[in-house]
Amino acid sequence: MAKLSHEDILAYLEEASILDLNELVKAIEEKFGVSAAAPVAVAAAPVEEAAAGPSVVSVILSNFGEAKTAVIKVVKEITGLGLVEAKGVVDKCPSPIKENISVEEAEEIKKKLVDAGATVEIK
Repeated sequence: MAKLSHEDILAYLEEASILDLNELVKAIEEKFGVSAAAPVAVAAAPVEEAAAGPSVVSVILSNFGEAKTAVIKVVKEITGLGLVEAKGVVDKCPSPIKENISVEEAEEIKKKLVDAGATVEIK
C-alpha cells in the first residue's frame, strides 16, 4: 500500500462530499473503536454549590433594638464609617451593612451585631 502524505489526505477531504466524509468517520469509528462525538463535560461543581447555598451574601440590619448606641459602635467598626455616618445607617433600618461578602464573614458580622442587641438578616 502506498503511503499517503498529509497533503493527499487534505486534498481528498477538500473534494469529498459531506456524505463521503460522514461514511469515512463511521468507518474510522468502527475500525479503531473510537467515537467522533464531542465529549460532554458534567457540571457537578456548580450543582453542588447551588445545593449548598449562595457563596456571596449581604448583611442587612433589620432593627437596632434597645441598645442603639452599641449597635452604632459596631456598625462603625464593621464598615469603617465615621460616627455620624454609622448613626445614619442605623437610623435608616432596614439598611445594608455589608454587601457581596462571603457567608463566613457575614456570620461573624451578624454575631457582633446580635451581641450588641440588633436584629440582622443575611440575604
